[in-house]
This record gives sequence, C-alpha cells and structure tokens, in this order.
Amino acid sequence: MLTAKEIRESFKEFFRSKGHHIVPSAPMVVKDDPTLMFTNAGMNQFKDIILGNKAAKYQRVADSQKCLRVSGKHNDLEEVGMDTYHHTMFEMLGNWSFGDYFKKEAIDWAWEYLVDVLGLSPDRLYATVFEGSPEEGLSRDDEAAGYWEKHLPASHIINGNKHDNFWEMGDTGPCGPCSEIHIDLRSEEERAKVDGASLVNHDDPLVIEIWNLVFMQYNRKADGSLEPLPAKVIDTGMGFERLCMA
Repeated sequence: MLTAKEIRESFKEFFRSKGHHIVPSAPMVVKDDPTLMFTNAGMNQFKDIILGNKAAKYQRVADSQKCLRVSGKHNDLEEVGMDTYHHTMFEMLGNWSFGDYFKKEAIDWAWEYLVDVLGLSPDRLYATVFEGSPEEGLSRDDEAAGYWEKHLPASHIINGNKHDNFWEMGDTGPCGPCSEIHIDLRSEEERAKVDGASLVNHDDPLVIEIWNLVFMQYNRKADGSLEPLPAKVIDTGMGFERLCMA
C-alpha cells in the first residue's frame, strides 16, 4: 500500500525519468494575472508560455499544484458538496510539453505510469476522445484514439462531446481536444451487472475521471474562430486525491 506522499513522489520521479524538469507548486493566490484571483489549475503558472508571451525555460515540465475550485468557466464550483469527488481545495499532478512531444507520448506515458508503475488494473480503465464538432469543422480525434488502441480494447475507448472533450481556458485563448482517463472502482459483482463504459461521465461516484490529457493545438480568437497554435502544447492534469482513492 502506497502513502499519498509516496504516490506524489512517484509521479514526479516518473516524469523526471522522461526528461521533465520538476517545478514547485505555485502560490494559490495569484499575484501577476489580473484575470485570476486564485490558482484553479496546474497550468496557471505556465499561461504566458502557452500564449506565446514568454519563452519556455524548459520544454518538458512536471509538478504537483495545489488549487482552489472557484467560479468561472470549467471550474465546477457548483459541484462542491454535491458529490464525493469535487473538493474546494485539491491538488493536481501534471506534466507539460511546450512544443516538444505531443499526443503519442502523453498517452503512452500516462498508461505506463498508471499500469506499470502504480499497478492499476488495465481492465478497469477507460479513455474518452473528442468526437468532433461539424459546426466548427473539427473531426473526431482519430489520432488519439489510434494511440489508445495499443492499450485498450475498442469497447473501452469512448467518444466524448465538446463539453467533456474539448478544453478551453476561457472564451478566447489556447484550446484543443482532450482525452480523459476514467477508472471503474466498483466491486466485481457490480461490474458484472452494469458495463462500466455506460457509466463514464454519468456522475457515478465510483466510475470517475482521474486524468485529463489536453492537446492544445488551437487558439480561439475573439470572433470565435480557431487558428492553429504555432507550437502545440501538452497540458495534463490528474486529480491527486482521486488517484490516491484508486
């Protein structure tokens, strides 16, 4: 049995072994960004790098960031107190690539860490991929699905809609499709009765998302249109408390 501290350290050590520079958790009160009062995501301290306003000191970075769930786009404040897995304060394990590796490595390393390092059961894991959005001219993320097919059967790779599988920081700015990893923590008896795939993203307290791999490849302009980013960014976030539960 691993302690929480050992899990956190194992995450940092794993990504250190993959060439990532480990950075400290940024302060939870944001000092130099007028759009944010509190740190609400692991990527906050890298926002200027992602926007292209600042050069990245390291192309590969990983950390464990303490966050507050606050109001605003995608922040789920209204979920606090309604279930067992949205907390007011939470910690986010994350790894980033600023114009270096992209979908293949992010997916392969996520699988390697969860299954080979932590020993989570592969048959309890599911991955979601962006199903596409015809009105925006975006097709299904077949690239991510293809990489998942090396690790998971087709029945464990689930199409997700724009709300669940297209990540945006706000009304404008960097965005892109994402691929979530969900785990089914129900008993064998319950799993035999109801297929876990049917419970993914349906608010079951034991079939939950643990890791979101965001593939930032577009910039949302003020007129709502999308343009490709000059440098593609990997931005992942894994709920530390959820991982400890798993």
